[in-house]
Amino acid sequence: MSSMLFSPYTMRGLTLDNRIVLSPMCQYAGENGKATDWHVMHLGQYAASNLGLVITEACGVEPRGRISPWCIGLYNDETQEALARVVKFCKEVGSAKFGVQLAHAGRKASVPPSFMIREPLGPEKGGWTPISPSYYEDEIHPHPEVMDLETIESVQRSWVDSTKRAAQIGVDLLELHFAHGYLVNQFMSPLINKREDSYGGSRGNRMRFGLEIFELCRAAFPADRPIGVRISAVDWVDGGWGLEDSVALASELKQRGCDYICASSGGVTLQQKITAGPGYQVPFADAVRNRGGVASMAVGQIWEPQQAEDILQAGQADMIAIARRLLANPRWAWMAAAQFQQFLKYPPRYRVCHPKMGNTLNFTDSPEKKRQLIHMFQAEQEMSVKSYGA
Repeated sequence: MSSMLFSPYTMRGLTLDNRIVLSPMCQYAGENGKATDWHVMHLGQYAASNLGLVITEACGVEPRGRISPWCIGLYNDETQEALARVVKFCKEVGSAKFGVQLAHAGRKASVPPSFMIREPLGPEKGGWTPISPSYYEDEIHPHPEVMDLETIESVQRSWVDSTKRAAQIGVDLLELHFAHGYLVNQFMSPLINKREDSYGGSRGNRMRFGLEIFELCRAAFPADRPIGVRISAVDWVDGGWGLEDSVALASELKQRGCDYICASSGGVTLQQKITAGPGYQVPFADAVRNRGGVASMAVGQIWEPQQAEDILQAGQADMIAIARRLLANPRWAWMAAAQFQQFLKYPPRYRVCHPKMGNTLNFTDSPEKKRQLIHMFQAEQEMSVKSYGA
């Protein structure tokens, strides 16, 4: 049975074994910006589960760019060394390619983890003053400092520094986080950006900050490794950023060498009214792919293998990012492969549970029969490499 979900996908010099992607998910398990054993466990389980691509949670490009004091970053030697350990482990235990998401939270920084009550964190609790393109207040975030041109240039340099650090630790791909109401999204949205200089006003001016960051990061990252961008395709508020804006942004990113866009939505204001449901953001991925001209990654309440397959078959997206469903079932790809009769190269220590082995191999079998079955399994695995690019 053929399956697009389990077909390889190539961007620049990188080929994913399949099109299943671990969507970045904040873990709030860092220590002074450093990844910890939790990240080794959390990301390692997906690396060993035959996903095409594993992407880290948002990594702050500077300390004040983290969402909370417990978020990780990639902005000095200590945070780089800690994340390098995670990358090395994941590459050793699994076949998944590894990506890092770089981010800056802007005015939405200095708050507790999402599983706690969101409120401003003052300096006495490890917090700091966040930054924003314009002044904006709400009840759960600290009041921000408005960025001047010097701060804009400093923050952009931080993105470049983090990009170089990511390249040094051997990540296969970068994703730049321009979504969910964080700093670049704040510049893009007319609901937040009230600037009157060259970074505010028209759509082109509001996109400038993010487009400059992309150009700088693309120039600093190896040319054979892809860079994608996660966007909020709509603000879900009248007068906010909309889908036509995202199509225009996709076109601009394509001209600068963007390899894919992950089309999410919302997050810029508490006034949003989101109409959610299974696959509710797929039309956004469809629009940036087929109107903006950039390969897309669909995300948001994509739960079942057939649902993911149908999205790909319909040409609405090129990859499928999954978050909470993979939290509940890290072996989701194994279940999907069995449903579509696709052969995955399980880690050797887990092959005993592979359908090809588990249905035929018994512990009471003779040594000779076990050898025959294992040889047959290995031969099928080699065929899967040729058939599916695994």
